[in-house]
Amino acid sequence: MKTLIQSLAEDLFEKTRETRRYLHRHPELSYEEKETSAYIASRLKEIGIPHQTGVGGHGLVGLIEGGKGSGRVLALRADMDALPIEEAATHAYCSERPGVMHACGHDVHTAILLSVSELLWKIRDSFAGAVKLIFQPAEEKMPGGASLMIADGVLQNPAPEAILGEHVHPELDAGMVGFRPGMFMASADELYLSVRGKGGHAAMPHTLVDTVYLASQIINGMQQLVSRRANPIIPTVLSFGKIRSEGGATNVIPDEVRIEGTLRTMDNAWREEAHALLHELCRDIAKAFGGSCELKIVKGYPPLVNDEKLTRFCMEQSKRFLGEDKVVELPMRMGAEDFAYYAQELPACFYRLGTGGPDERFRSPLHTSTFDVNEQCLLTGVGLMGWLGFCKLTV
Repeated sequence: MKTLIQSLAEDLFEKTRETRRYLHRHPELSYEEKETSAYIASRLKEIGIPHQTGVGGHGLVGLIEGGKGSGRVLALRADMDALPIEEAATHAYCSERPGVMHACGHDVHTAILLSVSELLWKIRDSFAGAVKLIFQPAEEKMPGGASLMIADGVLQNPAPEAILGEHVHPELDAGMVGFRPGMFMASADELYLSVRGKGGHAAMPHTLVDTVYLASQIINGMQQLVSRRANPIIPTVLSFGKIRSEGGATNVIPDEVRIEGTLRTMDNAWREEAHALLHELCRDIAKAFGGSCELKIVKGYPPLVNDEKLTRFCMEQSKRFLGEDKVVELPMRMGAEDFAYYAQELPACFYRLGTGGPDERFRSPLHTSTFDVNEQCLLTGVGLMGWLGFCKLTV
């Protein structure tokens, strides 16, 4: 069966590449994936796979029932939204939509799952149970398409006992994959802070409530709170990416300063405690200097925890399929991923697919205007996901 799956992945390679390039040329932003969804539906119909559209927005769910009767149900997931980035490259399959680009590889994920769908459809008489195919919208923008699809019943009728997903990884060469059993990725919360005081002439600070100085003290205080109150063994990151004031100048103190940032951690209990502490600290510092402060925390994706047993199983099967030297164990990452919502509901394994290559553009980081993948990763991606799906249903 391994040889057959490898052969089918090779036979599908050109189609997978064409699919990926089509999707790359026609990216759509989160919650706007109408054309992408229609394209996927047409491909599933062409293969013959029954499917449902409009799940959690523009999401689709296909179902492949094995020819050997009832058994386990496994879910495979791919995300399909793009980012608001202007592509800087000049290759033949560049984005045709100004300001929108598949800079996070979701075109790769979707192309792979479509070919995996066709592969598993071809071998469906060799397994019992069923494979649920989840094509998910809106991974890049809260509240996240995973949460919406779950609320819309994607994990029911039939209920999968496990779920697999992948993500491109330019730090690994194409042909390689990486896994992390247990805690893998961080939660991600958005912070919106408004610091208010009394503006005026910068040469007369005694008559003002200096919002710029106050904002700096709050930022420093928040950083110190995180570094002093968080358990050192719990990874925690607090970063601010935007500070803005209206009406300020070299000699003018503004009435208000607005700050935006992110809080990330690997522990939900500490996450909740940190939220409360940050609210208290901001209020108290602002009051001490005669100002006021409003902190809004938008709770985002939870930490992503891979099921230990399932992930170890996938690692061993990946070594059987690709070779011992092609499978590595990865460190934890402070990035976030809404696949974490699935992992809260059932055993999950989220792994990384190497996309690096000799060309410099294949080393560009995710979410950059020059991001691209070594398309040999498509062969690995289709073959491996097909193999893991088959093994999980039959071993």
